[in-house]
Amino acid sequence: MGYKIAVVQQKGGVGKSTNCRNLAAAHAGFGWDVKIADLDVNQSTSFTWHKRRLAAGVEPVVAVEIFGSASQALKQADNYDLFIFDGAPMANRATLEVALVSDLVVIPTGLGLDDMEPCVILANDLVKNGVDRSKIVFVFCRTTGSDAELQYAIDYMDQTPYFTVPHPLPEKPSIRGAHDQGLAAIECKFKGPRESAERMTQAIIDRLNELMN
Repeated sequence: MGYKIAVVQQKGGVGKSTNCRNLAAAHAGFGWDVKIADLDVNQSTSFTWHKRRLAAGVEPVVAVEIFGSASQALKQADNYDLFIFDGAPMANRATLEVALVSDLVVIPTGLGLDDMEPCVILANDLVKNGVDRSKIVFVFCRTTGSDAELQYAIDYMDQTPYFTVPHPLPEKPSIRGAHDQGLAAIECKFKGPRESAERMTQAIIDRLNELMN
C-alpha cells in the first residue's frame, strides 16, 4: 500500500494542480509508480496537462485519470506507490473523503487574507470532521516576490496550528510556459523558478517523511 496526498483548496486558481504536478513528477523521477486523480470533472486541468506531456514525449511518465467521485478514485489508490488527489476547485464532500484517507493534505494559498482566511476555514472544518491536524500543510503559491508580503503571510499562518512551508512559488511566465509544454514547475527550463518549485516540493516531501517515520 502506497502513500496518498490530497491537494485541496477553498477557491480555485491558487496552485492546486501545480503542486500535484510537482509532487508527481518528483516521485516519478525517483522511479515511483505515481498517479494523479483529477477530481475536477469540469476543467480537468491535470488531465489536459497530462495529454500535452504525452504528446511531447516528456519523461518520466506520470499517469493521470479523471474520476467523477472520490469513491471511484479510492478504488485505485492502493495500486500505486503514490496516489495524488487533485481536488475540485471548490471544497466539497469529496474534499473531506480524500483528506480523511490521505497521509498528507496540502492546501495552497496566496499571500493575502482573501486567500488565506478561506483556506484556514477549510483546514479548521477538515479537522472538526476528523482529519488529523498534523497532516495539513499550507504552501504559498503564485506569489509576487515581495519579501515583506511573504513575511506578513508567514506571520499570519504562524498564528494558526498548521504546518506552513516557508518557500513560496512565484507567479512566473516561465512556469506557465512549462505547464503549456506538459512540464511540471520543477522541470522548468529557467533556473530561478525551477529552484523555487524544487524547494517547495522538497519541503512537502520532507514533511510527509517526517509524519511517516
